[in-house]
Amino acid sequence: MNYEELTQTMRRLALEAGDTIMQIYNADDFEVRSKSDDSPVTVADEAADALISAGLRATFPDIALITEEQADTHDLDVRDFLIVDPLDGTKEFINRRGDFTVNIALVENGVPTRGVVYAPAKGRLFYTDANGQSVEESGAFDKTTAGATTPIHVSKPDLDALMVVASKSHRDEATDDYINRYSVKDSKSAGSSLKFCLVATGEADFYPRLGRTMEWDTAAGHAVLNGAGGRVLRLEDLQPLTYGKPGFGNPFFVASAPGVDLVPV
Repeated sequence: MNYEELTQTMRRLALEAGDTIMQIYNADDFEVRSKSDDSPVTVADEAADALISAGLRATFPDIALITEEQADTHDLDVRDFLIVDPLDGTKEFINRRGDFTVNIALVENGVPTRGVVYAPAKGRLFYTDANGQSVEESGAFDKTTAGATTPIHVSKPDLDALMVVASKSHRDEATDDYINRYSVKDSKSAGSSLKFCLVATGEADFYPRLGRTMEWDTAAGHAVLNGAGGRVLRLEDLQPLTYGKPGFGNPFFVASAPGVDLVPV
């Protein structure tokens, strides 16, 4: 794999998809439909999926591609693949809350090793560079030339005053009960894969998810967190969350800085 080419391609496609999404987001109205699993989908999801899929297939035709919007066609037993959520946080998009992202990742041997997370409404862009180090880019986000980047790294947590981030749309009593097992100084809410990125930058120490997610929801954020020195573990046994599972569904998990003394459920 040419990681330099991969980084450039994923970054460019995420920015192009973000432009497409924001054109629809800023329109007076847009159609919202329900998929077979009752989750919402918009024309923005579909347009971004088409753009990213075409770009990845053109550049990396020999690598398997998994995307949320084409999930019904996936029946693959793979350990190495590209995986895409073209619009993660559709509910945030529909409610115009801004906490939605474009997620593109590479999974190798079941581990997300490279990824990009772009939050177009927030103006935040995170990705792994060719060496696997995670960075946040600032500036105007030119599509052909990367701007100034800052390496990001997880926090050195204070176990008596932890910072936690949890889902904005899916926080429930089980999540609160789990968070209450820690000494938490402050809690914040965020949508989509931005939660992984807040742990990756040290803005939060851990992110528990006691609810349904799919691999395309988490792979890019997981890759960014890996590249920032973090980890994502299954809550049942605190073993690493892996990818390429049958059906691409995830168990409950927790994303954190290594210094957090995690407890299973």
